[in-house]
Amino acid sequence: MKARVYVSFKQTVLDPQGKTICSALQSMGHREITDVRQGKYFEISLGPGLDRQQAREKIEEIAREVLANPVIEDYRVEFLG
Repeated sequence: MKARVYVSFKQTVLDPQGKTICSALQSMGHREITDVRQGKYFEISLGPGLDRQQAREKIEEIAREVLANPVIEDYRVEFLG
């Protein structure tokens, strides 16, 4: 089983790297781009022995405690297959 975890800044948190990317895109002629938010992506493989609910609980715990800083970041988990 595989899980994907997407981590990004909360909307209320400034994203200087996203602003820099947005500015670069606009200077390259992509004037239709008005905002860019950058984030992190993790693909996690789980071994056998966990049912879907156990896997979800484990990945949620990992995302909350290790992959994301809950003060400034949100995360989203999805499972493949």
